[in-house]
Amino acid sequence: EAVLDGVPHTLCLTLGALAELEHTFGDSDMIALAERFQSGRLSARDITRVIGAGLRGAGHPVDDKTVAQMRTADGAAGFVSLVAQLLAATFGGPVAGAVAGAIAGAVTDGATKSGHQVPAPPPLRGSAEEAARPPFPGALR
Repeated sequence: EAVLDGVPHTLCLTLGALAELEHTFGDSDMIALAERFQSGRLSARDITRVIGAGLRGAGHPVDDKTVAQMRTADGAAGFVSLVAQLLAATFGGPVAGAVAGAIAGAVTDGATKSGHQVPAPPPLRGSAEEAARPPFPGALR
């Protein structure tokens, strides 16, 4: 759940939402999509697309133009944290940790250079037990 424009919203990257992101980013499959996220090099437009897909996946009829106008209490850092949490919930395990770490590091580095404080995303799951779980909720090993 995320609070956008002061209103709580549920987000979910369903298979349909992931297919939308594959198409949008020109990736051939979910592995390529996960690798893209793992790089941590996401633009504001990319973050808008991920949040938009998450909102639509949860049933909210919203387009990316509307998402781009939304606000969080923590500003841009709130959106970065939201994307990290959404990807962690979707991909889980080591991929999620790498994604969140790369995104948080990039934002924190930029904030340090500009002199602004940026809150880090919340800690992600990363225990050995969780790393042994399937990479996607409901997946079989």
